[in-house]
Amino acid sequence: MPVQIKRSNPPAVREPSGYTHAIEITGAARRLIVSGQVGMALDGTIPNSGEAQIGQAFANLRAVLSDNGMSVENIVKTTVFLTDRELLAAFRTARGAVFGDHAPASTLLFVAGLADPRFVVEIEAEAVA
Repeated sequence: MPVQIKRSNPPAVREPSGYTHAIEITGAARRLIVSGQVGMALDGTIPNSGEAQIGQAFANLRAVLSDNGMSVENIVKTTVFLTDRELLAAFRTARGAVFGDHAPASTLLFVAGLADPRFVVEIEAEAVA
């Protein structure tokens, strides 16, 4: 049975912007759980700007997906951690550029800090194929 993905935004809940309230997955699916990706480049450098870290975190996420034969279109859920509310607009812009019309279920949290105090963003995901 092929994988079926059904997105649901019930009329009794305010319509979301850039994400979906619920996603139901049926059929035989391969599930990939992606650990939180931060804004660190392959060479270990961490950009100084929040916008650049967000871009790098998404690039890292795409690389993990690609290595597993998937793309952002396979993502059904993201959890995002930001350390600064001032980065919300930059995050939303980057998310829109990465996902386009694809709107996975999503949770975004503002946290006091991440594993390295220089990190300002961490993005984890679940994907199915």
